[in-house]
Amino acid sequence: MDQETQKYYDNYFSLFMQDGWKQLMQDFGSNVANINSVEATKDAEDLQFRKGQLNLLSHLLNLETIMTTNYEEATKAAEEDD
Repeated sequence: MDQETQKYYDNYFSLFMQDGWKQLMQDFGSNVANINSVEATKDAEDLQFRKGQLNLLSHLLNLETIMTTNYEEATKAAEEDD
């Protein structure tokens, strides 16, 4: 793995260890239930907006797992190339 790619992953892993990141993920997790409520949906446009919000929140809430998996795959591929 080249240095630029390693730095990319290192920056993310450093971010994930911060208390602020953990706090943000807790807040986002709490918001999912409110956004995912069909009862509060006013119309089809609002439903689509909520769908977009949930998509983004899902990505952010899973970002640490996504990055860890990608890093492990990249590391494995780099080792196989050597």
